[in-house]
Amino acid sequence: MTRTNRPLATRWPLERVLFAMAGSITLLSALLSAVVSPWFLLLTAFVGVNQWLYVSLRACPASLVLKRACGLRSSLYPAPVTTPARPTRV
Repeated sequence: MTRTNRPLATRWPLERVLFAMAGSITLLSALLSAVVSPWFLLLTAFVGVNQWLYVSLRACPASLVLKRACGLRSSLYPAPVTTPARPTRV
């Protein structure tokens, strides 16, 4: 499989998708607050809170959904490696 034929989930890590989503929603809320109502700035605040959740807790609602629905993996916080349990001696 060549690089251009790979699905998007294998090319972009979770952080890159989250950054793109946050930027898009922030720009959309700024546009909507200028055109429709200043109350749309609450959407910008919601995006900022979610970004801080991801930085401090390594997870936010969007990251959990993207991990499960799209199978995206984090490049900053790899999944913990689990070791098989050793059998106990009696």
